[in-house]
Amino acid sequence: MSGSEQVLWQIIRRRNLGFGFRRQYSVGPYVLDFYCPEASMCVEVDGEQHALTKDRDAKRDAWLFDQGIMTLRIPSLDLFDYDSAKSARFIETICKTCEERTGRKRYQDGWR
Repeated sequence: MSGSEQVLWQIIRRRNLGFGFRRQYSVGPYVLDFYCPEASMCVEVDGEQHALTKDRDAKRDAWLFDQGIMTLRIPSLDLFDYDSAKSARFIETICKTCEERTGRKRYQDGWR
C-alpha cells in the first residue's frame, strides 16, 4: 500500500467507522483499494498519476457501477494530515455514504 493508503487503512480498519472494509479486494478484472461489502462501496486513493488515467478510471468506475458498486475517489495528498478539514470531510463522506447505502447508522449497540 502507498503511504496515503496506509493512513486511510488505519482510520477505517477494524470497523473504526462502524462499517467493515477490506483492502486490495478483487472484483472482476479490478483490485479495489478498499471495499465495504455491506455498502457495496469502493474507496480509491488517487495519487498524482491518476491525473493521467482519468479515462481509464472512468471506465473502471462505470464497470463497477454496473456491478452495483459505487466508487468514492480521494486525492492521496488530502489524507496525510488527518486533522485537516479536507481529510475529515472525506472520512465523513465515507461514513455518510455507507449509512445511505446500508440504511443504518454507523454506530450501533451504543458504542461511539
